[in-house]
Amino acid sequence: MPRPTIYDVAAAAGVATSTVSRAFSSPNRVNARTREHIFSIAADLGYRPNPHARALLSGRHHTVAMVVSDITNPHYFELIRGAELRARASEYTLVLVNAEESPRVEYDQIQRLVPSVDGFVLGASRLPDENLVQIAGQRPVVLMSRELSRLPSVVLEHTQGCHQIVEHLASFGHQHLVYLAGPRNSWMATTRWSALKSAGEELGLRVDRIGPFTPKASHGAAAADGAIRTGATAIVAHNDLLAIGVMRRLAQRSVRVPQDVSVVGFDNIFAADLCTPGLTTLGGAHADVGRVAVDILLQATGPLQPSGASPQVALPTELVVRESTGARA
Repeated sequence: MPRPTIYDVAAAAGVATSTVSRAFSSPNRVNARTREHIFSIAADLGYRPNPHARALLSGRHHTVAMVVSDITNPHYFELIRGAELRARASEYTLVLVNAEESPRVEYDQIQRLVPSVDGFVLGASRLPDENLVQIAGQRPVVLMSRELSRLPSVVLEHTQGCHQIVEHLASFGHQHLVYLAGPRNSWMATTRWSALKSAGEELGLRVDRIGPFTPKASHGAAAADGAIRTGATAIVAHNDLLAIGVMRRLAQRSVRVPQDVSVVGFDNIFAADLCTPGLTTLGGAHADVGRVAVDILLQATGPLQPSGASPQVALPTELVVRESTGARA
């Protein structure tokens, strides 16, 4: 038996085909009684609107894309979960894209998706500002873990969080810490360095920076070796994966954590509580970051908000203290 068409629904409901089309693509433009009548007839006939046809008629695909810099980083698990739950609640599909820490891959993938999605949530984008503005002129964009004045963004509050880290280390008597910086084109790496340096100046600690380092455990050995050469008694790594790699290398070199050197990470991934010693790290409600980002995207009314009108949301952070920090023996 052939599937019922929009023409069958229109004939059975006694309305024009264009009215049926509007009922499914722009329901607010159809009288409530007429709309419910059409939906009832459609259900009786077993009619389901073609999503591609709906997209052509309404200009909406009910699909959003979430682009992350490195899908292998557990930091993104909760971000993705929060984003997907919010999209599903509004009957949107979330498409996930892995940028592989490459601005070129990120840009190319986004351009391929522009014709088939309603907007983008970009997680820790490595693209230059001008590319982000250009993309926002094509589709609505919300940034996560990055801020740009003309675009909406959702971040975990970094300034106070970094101050918590430095204050925590100062309470153990540390006077010299080193920050193992993340990728060169990472907005968050630059922001964390600025916040750590400012907190160090306020609290009277020397704060150095070395790097950049790829934020993976496999790059922790080189980062640890560099940190040891600075003479710092506390190490703050760009993320938990790098911090875990650092602690593994320190153990190989018989440098005790925290008796000889304290180590702190960022993100509070699940492995931070499983490694030995447990990793002190700055975390936060990452699922809320993903949820809020998609919520803002779905509320967007145009591809680029007027200057000054874009929401900049900062959610609270929490320093999770474990065994990797303490006073020197």
